[in-house]
Amino acid sequence: MPVRVPMKWLTTAVALVVVATTGPATADGPGRAPVAEPAQQADPGYGVDPGDDQGDEPGADPTPERAPTSEVSWLSFPGGVFAVDSLGHTVRYRACDGDTGRVADPGMRVVAGVASGEVTVDGRSFRYRVPLIGRSEGELVVYGRHTQPVRRTGVVVTSPQPPTDPVEGALLFPLSGQLARVVADASLNPSGVTVRDLSGRYGDQQIAVNGALRPKAASVIKLWILVELLRRVDCGQISLDDGVLVTPDDVVGGTGQLQFETFPQVVTLHRLAQYLIKYSDNIAANVLITYLGGFAPVNALIDSMNQRSTILARRMLDSAAAQRGEENYTSPDDVVSLLGAVWDGDILTPDSRDLMIGFMREQTLNTKIPAALPPGVPVAHKTGDLPDASHDVGYYLIPGTETAVAFLTAGPMATGDETVRRMARTVYDFLVTPTAGAVEE
Repeated sequence: MPVRVPMKWLTTAVALVVVATTGPATADGPGRAPVAEPAQQADPGYGVDPGDDQGDEPGADPTPERAPTSEVSWLSFPGGVFAVDSLGHTVRYRACDGDTGRVADPGMRVVAGVASGEVTVDGRSFRYRVPLIGRSEGELVVYGRHTQPVRRTGVVVTSPQPPTDPVEGALLFPLSGQLARVVADASLNPSGVTVRDLSGRYGDQQIAVNGALRPKAASVIKLWILVELLRRVDCGQISLDDGVLVTPDDVVGGTGQLQFETFPQVVTLHRLAQYLIKYSDNIAANVLITYLGGFAPVNALIDSMNQRSTILARRMLDSAAAQRGEENYTSPDDVVSLLGAVWDGDILTPDSRDLMIGFMREQTLNTKIPAALPPGVPVAHKTGDLPDASHDVGYYLIPGTETAVAFLTAGPMATGDETVRRMARTVYDFLVTPTAGAVEE
Protein backbone atom coordinates (compact mmCIF):
# COMPACT_ATOMS: atom_id res chain seq x y z
CA MET A 1 0.00 0.00 0.00
CA PRO A 2 1.23 3.50 -0.75
CA VAL A 3 2.49 5.46 2.23
CA ARG A 4 0.48 8.60 2.89
CA VAL A 5 2.81 11.54 3.33
CA PRO A 6 1.38 14.89 4.49
CA MET A 7 1.69 17.38 1.66
CA LYS A 8 0.88 20.58 3.51
CA TRP A 9 4.07 22.12 2.24
CA LEU A 10 2.96 21.70 -1.36
CA THR A 11 1.11 24.76 -2.56
CA THR A 12 0.61 23.62 -6.10
CA ALA A 13 0.41 20.24 -7.77
CA VAL A 14 2.89 19.22 -10.42
CA ALA A 15 1.44 20.18 -13.78
CA LEU A 16 0.87 17.40 -16.29
CA VAL A 17 0.89 17.81 -20.03
CA VAL A 18 -2.41 16.49 -21.31
CA VAL A 19 -3.54 16.11 -24.90
CA ALA A 20 -6.84 17.92 -25.33
CA THR A 21 -9.84 15.96 -26.51
CA THR A 22 -11.05 17.06 -29.91
CA GLY A 23 -14.67 16.10 -29.91
CA PRO A 24 -17.54 14.05 -28.55
CA ALA A 25 -16.92 10.54 -27.34
CA THR A 26 -19.20 7.58 -26.98
CA ALA A 27 -19.36 4.30 -25.13
CA ASP A 28 -22.16 2.37 -23.38
CA GLY A 29 -25.33 0.27 -23.67
CA PRO A 30 -29.09 -0.55 -23.38
CA GLY A 31 -31.74 -1.77 -20.86
CA ARG A 32 -35.26 -0.97 -19.53
CA ALA A 33 -35.64 2.67 -18.48
CA PRO A 34 -37.19 3.82 -15.21
CA VAL A 35 -38.17 7.41 -14.59
CA ALA A 36 -35.93 9.82 -12.74
CA GLU A 37 -36.30 9.52 -9.01
CA PRO A 38 -37.16 12.67 -7.03
CA ALA A 39 -33.83 12.62 -5.22
CA GLN A 40 -32.04 12.52 -8.52
CA GLN A 41 -34.03 15.39 -9.95
CA ALA A 42 -33.22 17.51 -6.92
CA ASP A 43 -29.52 16.79 -6.88
CA PRO A 44 -27.49 18.56 -9.57
CA GLY A 45 -25.33 16.31 -11.67
CA TYR A 46 -27.60 13.28 -11.47
CA GLY A 47 -29.18 11.42 -14.36
CA VAL A 48 -32.31 9.43 -14.86
CA ASP A 49 -31.94 5.64 -14.99
CA PRO A 50 -29.17 3.04 -15.13
CA GLY A 51 -27.45 1.51 -18.13
CA ASP A 52 -25.32 -1.40 -19.21
CA ASP A 53 -23.07 -2.52 -21.91
CA GLN A 54 -24.12 -3.79 -25.29
CA GLY A 55 -25.74 -0.63 -26.58
CA ASP A 56 -26.84 0.09 -30.10
CA GLU A 57 -26.96 3.87 -30.26
CA PRO A 58 -23.90 6.01 -30.93
CA GLY A 59 -23.06 7.98 -27.81
CA ALA A 60 -22.60 11.64 -27.24
CA ASP A 61 -20.27 13.53 -24.96
CA PRO A 62 -22.57 15.93 -23.11
CA THR A 63 -21.09 18.38 -20.66
CA PRO A 64 -21.55 17.30 -17.04
CA GLU A 65 -24.48 19.15 -15.47
CA ARG A 66 -22.15 20.67 -12.90
CA ALA A 67 -19.00 22.00 -14.48
CA PRO A 68 -15.81 20.23 -13.40
CA THR A 69 -13.49 22.22 -11.17
CA SER A 70 -10.14 21.54 -9.57
CA GLU A 71 -11.22 23.38 -6.42
CA VAL A 72 -12.77 20.30 -4.88
CA SER A 73 -11.65 17.87 -2.22
CA TRP A 74 -13.19 15.38 0.13
CA LEU A 75 -12.31 14.38 3.62
CA SER A 76 -12.09 10.62 4.17
CA PHE A 77 -12.81 9.35 7.68
CA PRO A 78 -13.90 5.93 8.98
CA GLY A 79 -17.42 5.29 7.74
CA GLY A 80 -17.85 8.36 5.61
CA VAL A 81 -16.76 11.34 3.57
CA PHE A 82 -17.22 15.10 3.65
CA ALA A 83 -17.02 16.70 0.19
CA VAL A 84 -16.18 20.36 -0.45
CA ASP A 85 -16.57 22.39 -3.64
CA SER A 86 -14.91 25.70 -2.88
CA LEU A 87 -15.92 27.35 -6.17
CA GLY A 88 -19.56 26.32 -5.94
CA HIS A 89 -19.57 26.91 -2.16
CA THR A 90 -21.27 23.57 -1.49
CA VAL A 91 -20.55 20.66 0.85
CA ARG A 92 -21.88 17.15 1.35
CA TYR A 93 -21.70 14.84 4.35
CA ARG A 94 -22.25 11.17 3.53
CA ALA A 95 -21.55 8.54 6.16
CA CYS A 96 -23.05 5.49 7.83
CA ASP A 97 -25.31 7.74 9.90
CA GLY A 98 -26.81 9.74 7.04
CA ASP A 99 -26.45 11.89 3.94
CA THR A 100 -27.11 15.62 3.82
CA GLY A 101 -27.13 15.80 0.02
CA ARG A 102 -25.41 18.80 -1.59
CA VAL A 103 -25.75 21.77 0.74
CA ALA A 104 -24.99 25.39 -0.10
CA ASP A 105 -22.64 27.19 2.27
CA PRO A 106 -22.55 30.81 1.10
CA GLY A 107 -20.41 31.68 4.14
CA MET A 108 -17.63 29.27 3.20
CA ARG A 109 -14.18 30.81 3.65
CA VAL A 110 -11.21 29.85 1.50
CA VAL A 111 -7.91 31.10 2.91
CA ALA A 112 -4.43 29.83 2.03
CA GLY A 113 -5.84 26.79 0.26
CA VAL A 114 -8.11 25.73 3.12
CA ALA A 115 -11.92 25.74 2.98
CA SER A 116 -13.75 26.22 6.25
CA GLY A 117 -17.29 26.89 7.33
CA GLU A 118 -20.36 25.51 9.06
CA VAL A 119 -23.74 24.26 7.85
CA THR A 120 -26.77 22.93 9.69
CA VAL A 121 -29.03 20.26 8.18
CA ASP A 122 -32.00 18.66 9.96
CA GLY A 123 -30.84 19.74 13.38
CA ARG A 124 -27.23 18.63 12.96
CA SER A 125 -24.37 21.05 12.40
CA PHE A 126 -21.17 20.36 10.50
CA ARG A 127 -18.19 22.57 11.21
CA TYR A 128 -15.30 21.85 8.87
CA ARG A 129 -11.76 22.78 7.98
CA VAL A 130 -10.71 20.98 4.79
CA PRO A 131 -7.51 21.75 2.87
CA LEU A 132 -7.86 21.73 -0.91
CA ILE A 133 -4.53 19.91 -1.25
CA GLY A 134 -4.67 16.12 -1.25
CA ARG A 135 -2.93 14.01 1.41
CA SER A 136 -3.32 16.80 3.96
CA GLU A 137 -5.30 16.30 7.16
CA GLY A 138 -8.74 17.80 7.48
CA GLU A 139 -11.19 18.10 10.35
CA LEU A 140 -14.95 17.87 10.72
CA VAL A 141 -16.97 18.39 13.89
CA VAL A 142 -20.55 17.06 13.91
CA TYR A 143 -22.94 18.08 16.68
CA GLY A 144 -26.62 18.48 17.42
CA ARG A 145 -28.77 20.22 19.98
CA HIS A 146 -28.84 17.24 22.30
CA THR A 147 -25.70 15.38 21.30
CA GLN A 148 -22.07 15.72 22.18
CA PRO A 149 -19.78 17.00 19.39
CA VAL A 150 -18.03 14.26 17.42
CA ARG A 151 -14.67 15.23 15.93
CA ARG A 152 -13.65 13.41 12.75
CA THR A 153 -10.24 13.78 11.17
CA GLY A 154 -8.83 12.12 8.10
CA VAL A 155 -6.91 12.37 4.87
CA VAL A 156 -8.00 14.84 2.21
CA VAL A 157 -8.54 13.33 -1.23
CA THR A 158 -8.34 15.27 -4.49
CA SER A 159 -8.34 14.25 -8.13
CA PRO A 160 -5.55 13.82 -8.82
CA GLN A 161 -3.83 13.30 -5.51
CA PRO A 162 -0.50 15.15 -5.42
CA PRO A 163 2.61 12.95 -5.58
CA THR A 164 4.25 11.92 -2.34
CA ASP A 165 7.63 12.62 -3.98
CA PRO A 166 7.56 15.07 -6.95
CA VAL A 167 11.13 14.16 -7.96
CA GLU A 168 10.33 10.46 -8.25
CA GLY A 169 6.97 11.38 -9.77
CA ALA A 170 8.67 13.20 -12.61
CA LEU A 171 10.15 9.88 -13.73
CA LEU A 172 6.67 8.84 -14.85
CA PHE A 173 6.21 11.82 -17.18
CA PRO A 174 7.82 10.23 -20.28
CA LEU A 175 5.02 7.66 -20.26
CA SER A 176 2.55 10.43 -21.14
CA GLY A 177 4.42 11.09 -24.37
CA GLN A 178 4.40 7.43 -25.31
CA LEU A 179 0.67 7.14 -24.59
CA ALA A 180 -0.05 10.36 -26.48
CA ARG A 181 1.38 8.76 -29.62
CA VAL A 182 -0.91 5.74 -29.23
CA VAL A 183 -3.91 8.04 -28.73
CA ALA A 184 -2.94 10.13 -31.77
CA ASP A 185 -2.68 7.00 -33.92
CA ALA A 186 -6.22 5.89 -32.99
CA SER A 187 -7.90 7.96 -35.69
CA LEU A 188 -11.20 6.03 -35.48
CA ASN A 189 -11.36 6.02 -31.70
CA PRO A 190 -11.27 9.11 -29.48
CA SER A 191 -9.30 7.74 -26.54
CA GLY A 192 -8.28 8.70 -23.04
CA VAL A 193 -5.97 7.16 -20.49
CA THR A 194 -5.10 7.92 -16.88
CA VAL A 195 -2.36 6.14 -14.92
CA ARG A 196 -1.61 6.44 -11.20
CA ASP A 197 1.38 4.91 -9.45
CA LEU A 198 0.23 3.12 -6.30
CA SER A 199 3.54 1.57 -5.29
CA GLY A 200 5.55 4.68 -4.44
CA ARG A 201 8.12 3.77 -7.10
CA TYR A 202 7.09 6.89 -9.01
CA GLY A 203 6.12 8.92 -5.95
CA ASP A 204 2.44 8.01 -6.36
CA GLN A 205 2.36 10.27 -9.42
CA GLN A 206 -0.65 10.43 -11.76
CA ILE A 207 -0.45 11.17 -15.48
CA ALA A 208 -3.15 11.41 -18.13
CA VAL A 209 -3.71 11.82 -21.84
CA ASN A 210 -7.26 13.02 -22.51
CA GLY A 211 -8.09 12.15 -18.91
CA ALA A 212 -11.29 14.21 -19.09
CA LEU A 213 -12.63 12.32 -22.14
CA ARG A 214 -16.24 11.47 -21.30
CA PRO A 215 -17.51 8.43 -23.22
CA LYS A 216 -20.44 6.23 -22.32
CA ALA A 217 -19.35 4.19 -19.33
CA ALA A 218 -20.54 0.76 -20.55
CA SER A 219 -20.02 -1.86 -17.84
CA VAL A 220 -17.26 0.15 -16.15
CA ILE A 221 -20.14 1.83 -14.25
CA LYS A 222 -20.58 -1.47 -12.40
CA LEU A 223 -17.55 -0.60 -10.26
CA TRP A 224 -19.50 2.21 -8.58
CA ILE A 225 -22.46 -0.11 -7.99
CA LEU A 226 -20.13 -2.54 -6.23
CA VAL A 227 -18.47 0.16 -4.12
CA GLU A 228 -21.83 1.47 -2.91
CA LEU A 229 -22.88 -2.07 -1.97
CA LEU A 230 -19.63 -2.74 -0.09
CA ARG A 231 -19.82 0.65 1.63
CA ARG A 232 -23.12 -0.47 3.18
CA VAL A 233 -21.51 -3.73 4.26
CA ASP A 234 -18.77 -1.70 5.96
CA CYS A 235 -21.45 0.36 7.72
CA GLY A 236 -23.04 -2.82 9.10
CA GLN A 237 -26.29 -2.03 7.29
CA ILE A 238 -26.31 -5.23 5.21
CA SER A 239 -24.49 -8.55 4.98
CA LEU A 240 -23.24 -10.20 1.81
CA ASP A 241 -24.96 -13.35 3.09
CA ASP A 242 -28.34 -11.63 2.68
CA GLY A 243 -30.45 -12.95 -0.18
CA VAL A 244 -32.38 -11.11 -2.89
CA LEU A 245 -35.29 -12.60 -4.83
CA VAL A 246 -34.52 -12.57 -8.57
CA THR A 247 -37.56 -13.09 -10.80
CA PRO A 248 -38.02 -13.85 -14.51
CA ASP A 249 -38.80 -10.15 -15.00
CA ASP A 250 -35.21 -9.35 -14.01
CA VAL A 251 -33.71 -11.44 -16.78
CA VAL A 252 -31.84 -9.55 -19.53
CA GLY A 253 -29.26 -10.68 -22.06
CA GLY A 254 -25.82 -9.42 -22.90
CA THR A 255 -22.92 -10.40 -20.67
CA GLY A 256 -23.38 -12.56 -17.59
CA GLN A 257 -24.14 -16.02 -16.24
CA LEU A 258 -27.37 -15.57 -14.29
CA GLN A 259 -29.43 -15.47 -17.49
CA PHE A 260 -28.78 -19.21 -17.89
CA GLU A 261 -30.30 -20.09 -14.50
CA THR A 262 -33.92 -20.76 -13.52
CA PHE A 263 -35.97 -18.09 -11.78
CA PRO A 264 -37.45 -17.12 -9.41
CA GLN A 265 -34.69 -17.88 -6.93
CA VAL A 266 -33.00 -16.16 -4.02
CA VAL A 267 -29.43 -15.09 -4.83
CA THR A 268 -27.02 -13.89 -2.14
CA LEU A 269 -25.56 -10.41 -2.32
CA HIS A 270 -22.12 -12.01 -2.37
CA ARG A 271 -22.88 -13.93 -5.56
CA LEU A 272 -24.52 -10.91 -7.18
CA ALA A 273 -21.48 -8.78 -6.34
CA GLN A 274 -19.04 -11.41 -7.60
CA TYR A 275 -20.94 -12.03 -10.85
CA LEU A 276 -21.30 -8.27 -11.37
CA ILE A 277 -17.54 -8.09 -11.91
CA LYS A 278 -16.38 -11.62 -12.74
CA TYR A 279 -18.88 -12.09 -15.58
CA SER A 280 -19.95 -8.45 -15.98
CA ASP A 281 -23.43 -9.79 -15.25
CA ASN A 282 -26.19 -7.47 -16.41
CA ILE A 283 -28.90 -9.14 -14.33
CA ALA A 284 -26.77 -8.77 -11.21
CA ALA A 285 -26.24 -5.08 -12.03
CA ASN A 286 -29.93 -4.34 -12.46
CA VAL A 287 -30.97 -6.32 -9.38
CA LEU A 288 -28.35 -4.52 -7.27
CA ILE A 289 -29.43 -1.12 -8.58
CA THR A 290 -32.97 -1.89 -7.41
CA TYR A 291 -31.74 -3.32 -4.12
CA LEU A 292 -29.67 -0.20 -3.40
CA GLY A 293 -32.68 2.05 -4.01
CA GLY A 294 -32.25 3.09 -7.65
CA PHE A 295 -29.77 5.41 -9.26
CA ALA A 296 -29.75 8.10 -6.58
CA PRO A 297 -27.60 6.25 -3.99
CA VAL A 298 -24.95 5.31 -6.57
CA ASN A 299 -24.93 8.86 -7.90
CA ALA A 300 -24.68 10.12 -4.32
CA LEU A 301 -21.53 8.03 -3.91
CA ILE A 302 -20.15 9.53 -7.12
CA ASP A 303 -21.03 13.06 -6.02
CA SER A 304 -19.53 12.59 -2.56
CA MET A 305 -16.18 11.87 -4.22
CA ASN A 306 -16.56 14.90 -6.50
CA GLN A 307 -16.37 12.76 -9.65
CA ARG A 308 -18.06 15.22 -11.98
CA SER A 309 -17.92 13.28 -15.27
CA THR A 310 -19.56 10.09 -14.02
CA ILE A 311 -23.27 9.31 -13.83
CA LEU A 312 -25.51 6.25 -13.59
CA ALA A 313 -28.58 7.14 -15.65
CA ARG A 314 -30.06 3.90 -16.97
CA ARG A 315 -30.16 0.17 -16.38
CA MET A 316 -28.18 -2.43 -18.27
CA LEU A 317 -29.62 -3.24 -21.68
CA ASP A 318 -32.27 -0.54 -21.44
CA SER A 319 -32.34 0.34 -25.12
CA ALA A 320 -35.48 2.47 -24.70
CA ALA A 321 -33.67 4.66 -22.19
CA ALA A 322 -30.64 4.87 -24.46
CA GLN A 323 -32.84 6.04 -27.32
CA ARG A 324 -34.22 8.77 -25.04
CA GLY A 325 -30.65 9.92 -24.45
CA GLU A 326 -30.39 8.52 -20.92
CA GLU A 327 -26.82 7.28 -20.67
CA ASN A 328 -24.14 6.32 -18.22
CA TYR A 329 -20.88 8.25 -18.58
CA THR A 330 -17.47 8.39 -16.99
CA SER A 331 -13.90 9.52 -17.69
CA PRO A 332 -10.43 8.05 -17.23
CA ASP A 333 -9.73 10.57 -14.47
CA ASP A 334 -12.90 9.62 -12.56
CA VAL A 335 -12.18 5.91 -12.90
CA VAL A 336 -8.68 6.29 -11.47
CA SER A 337 -10.07 8.57 -8.76
CA LEU A 338 -12.32 5.68 -7.70
CA LEU A 339 -9.64 3.01 -8.05
CA GLY A 340 -7.17 5.10 -6.06
CA ALA A 341 -9.68 5.75 -3.28
CA VAL A 342 -10.44 2.03 -3.05
CA TRP A 343 -6.73 1.09 -3.02
CA ASP A 344 -5.83 3.66 -0.36
CA GLY A 345 -8.71 2.59 1.89
CA ASP A 346 -10.33 6.02 1.65
CA ILE A 347 -13.80 4.77 0.68
CA LEU A 348 -13.87 1.10 1.78
CA THR A 349 -12.42 -0.89 4.66
CA PRO A 350 -9.40 -3.10 3.92
CA ASP A 351 -11.59 -6.23 3.92
CA SER A 352 -14.04 -4.80 1.38
CA ARG A 353 -11.20 -3.39 -0.70
CA ASP A 354 -9.54 -6.79 -0.85
CA LEU A 355 -12.83 -8.46 -1.77
CA MET A 356 -13.44 -5.99 -4.61
CA ILE A 357 -9.94 -6.40 -6.01
CA GLY A 358 -10.36 -10.16 -5.68
CA PHE A 359 -13.50 -10.04 -7.82
CA MET A 360 -11.61 -7.96 -10.38
CA ARG A 361 -8.82 -10.54 -10.44
CA GLU A 362 -11.45 -13.17 -11.35
CA GLN A 363 -12.60 -11.20 -14.43
CA THR A 364 -13.41 -13.64 -17.23
CA LEU A 365 -13.49 -11.11 -20.10
CA ASN A 366 -9.78 -10.99 -20.83
CA THR A 367 -9.35 -9.87 -24.44
CA LYS A 368 -7.88 -6.47 -23.63
CA ILE A 369 -5.45 -5.70 -20.76
CA PRO A 370 -4.54 -9.36 -20.03
CA ALA A 371 -4.28 -10.20 -23.74
CA ALA A 372 -1.80 -7.37 -24.25
CA LEU A 373 0.55 -8.50 -21.47
CA PRO A 374 2.81 -11.53 -21.14
CA PRO A 375 1.05 -14.58 -19.65
CA GLY A 376 0.94 -14.59 -15.89
CA VAL A 377 1.22 -10.84 -15.29
CA PRO A 378 -1.12 -10.22 -12.32
CA VAL A 379 -3.96 -7.81 -13.08
CA ALA A 380 -7.36 -7.00 -11.58
CA HIS A 381 -9.65 -5.29 -14.06
CA LYS A 382 -13.12 -4.45 -15.37
CA THR A 383 -14.08 -4.19 -19.02
CA GLY A 384 -16.78 -2.21 -20.80
CA ASP A 385 -17.94 -2.98 -24.35
CA LEU A 386 -20.46 -1.49 -26.74
CA PRO A 387 -20.62 -1.34 -30.52
CA ASP A 388 -19.29 2.21 -30.20
CA ALA A 389 -16.98 1.86 -27.21
CA SER A 390 -14.27 -0.30 -25.71
CA HIS A 391 -12.78 0.12 -22.22
CA ASP A 392 -10.63 -1.73 -19.73
CA VAL A 393 -9.68 -0.36 -16.32
CA GLY A 394 -8.14 -1.70 -13.15
CA TYR A 395 -4.87 -2.51 -11.43
CA TYR A 396 -1.52 -3.83 -12.59
CA LEU A 397 -0.46 -5.89 -9.56
CA ILE A 398 3.20 -6.38 -10.43
CA PRO A 399 4.91 -6.54 -7.01
CA GLY A 400 6.66 -3.26 -6.27
CA THR A 401 5.05 -1.54 -9.28
CA GLU A 402 1.34 -1.61 -8.47
CA THR A 403 -0.48 0.82 -10.75
CA ALA A 404 -4.07 1.94 -11.39
CA VAL A 405 -5.01 2.37 -15.05
CA ALA A 406 -8.05 3.46 -17.05
CA PHE A 407 -8.13 2.95 -20.83
CA LEU A 408 -11.32 4.36 -22.37
CA THR A 409 -12.23 4.67 -26.05
CA ALA A 410 -15.18 5.68 -28.18
CA GLY A 411 -15.88 4.73 -31.79
CA PRO A 412 -15.92 1.24 -33.35
CA MET A 413 -15.43 -1.48 -30.76
CA ALA A 414 -13.05 -3.62 -32.82
CA THR A 415 -10.50 -0.87 -33.37
CA GLY A 416 -11.13 0.37 -29.83
CA ASP A 417 -10.13 -3.05 -28.49
CA GLU A 418 -6.82 -2.80 -30.31
CA THR A 419 -6.24 0.74 -29.05
CA VAL A 420 -6.84 -0.42 -25.48
CA ARG A 421 -4.38 -3.27 -25.96
CA ARG A 422 -1.75 -0.88 -27.33
CA MET A 423 -2.18 1.50 -24.40
CA ALA A 424 -2.09 -1.40 -21.94
CA ARG A 425 1.14 -2.77 -23.40
CA THR A 426 2.73 0.69 -23.52
CA VAL A 427 2.16 1.10 -19.79
CA TYR A 428 3.44 -2.39 -19.03
CA ASP A 429 6.60 -1.98 -21.10
CA PHE A 430 7.34 1.31 -19.35
CA LEU A 431 6.85 -0.19 -15.90
CA VAL A 432 9.09 -3.20 -16.46
CA THR A 433 11.90 -1.38 -18.30
CA PRO A 434 14.76 -0.96 -15.80
CA THR A 435 15.50 2.58 -16.97
CA ALA A 436 11.83 3.54 -17.32
CA GLY A 437 11.36 7.25 -16.99
CA ALA A 438 15.08 8.00 -16.77
CA VAL A 439 15.25 9.85 -20.08
CA GLU A 440 12.68 12.31 -21.35
CA GLU A 441 11.60 11.42 -24.87
